Amino acid sequence: MGTRKSDRQGARRQPDVRVPGAPGGLDAVFGVHAVRALLDRGETPPELWVQEGSAGSRLAELVETARQGGARVQQRSRDDLDRLAREVAHQGIIAFARPLAFEAETSLWLRLQAWLHETPPLLLVLDGVTDVHNFGACLRSADAAGAHGVVVPKDKSAPLNATVRKVACGAAETVPVYQVTNLIRSLTKMQGLGLWITGTTGEAEASLYEADLVGPTALVMGAEGKGMRRLTREACDLLVKLPMAGGVSSLNVSVATGICLFEAVRQRHLATRARDH
Repeated sequence: MGTRKSDRQGARRQPDVRVPGAPGGLDAVFGVHAVRALLDRGETPPELWVQEGSAGSRLAELVETARQGGARVQQRSRDDLDRLAREVAHQGIIAFARPLAFEAETSLWLRLQAWLHETPPLLLVLDGVTDVHNFGACLRSADAAGAHGVVVPKDKSAPLNATVRKVACGAAETVPVYQVTNLIRSLTKMQGLGLWITGTTGEAEASLYEADLVGPTALVMGAEGKGMRRLTREACDLLVKLPMAGGVSSLNVSVATGICLFEAVRQRHLATRARDH
């Protein structure tokens, strides 16, 4: 059956709702905090989208900093930004940055050997976390808790891609993520440098709240569903669990990560207060 001329005209008149994409080879970075973190680390995005209207004046200082660094600034409609960001709050600004790279393993060892911070190191180790949304959420928790870095194995780990940056809301730009070739060997080396390796598993006898997280600590979280691998568990100095009072047997890895990291924050805060008094 043929198509009527009026139908063909109507089809041509439909608005273009294609989702605009990031310029070739670049990652989209959403929101004021994430874009500021990008600029603070000295990286100027090649391109910046700013929402038309009042949002532009509110973001004037941030935009000017990017422009002075050489960014190409475009005024775009809110619809364009919404379609690209989807459900993420872009706050009227999207930067297009070069893809992130993992920190080298040697950088981790040099940093630990010449520790410069007053507080003992607190590292988050993710064993086999492959879901990019969980990875991004773990980075966000690590940043919020003041963790000094995140360690991931080269195999069976989520990539450090645009989705991770989106979920992390700026944390991917501020928290060093070290990629190690052999996780077990790396945990052993951390132990040799004075870190206490605390792993989390539902089968542990000790509670998280019984663990001492005040000293140099590497907190190991397992993969979604499966938890830590057997060899990783065996490499830990202590295994702990979250006390579960309800009917569910476990929590999402990113939720559990936040709880464990902030227990370390709580303990360290109390220890500092006790020392100062």
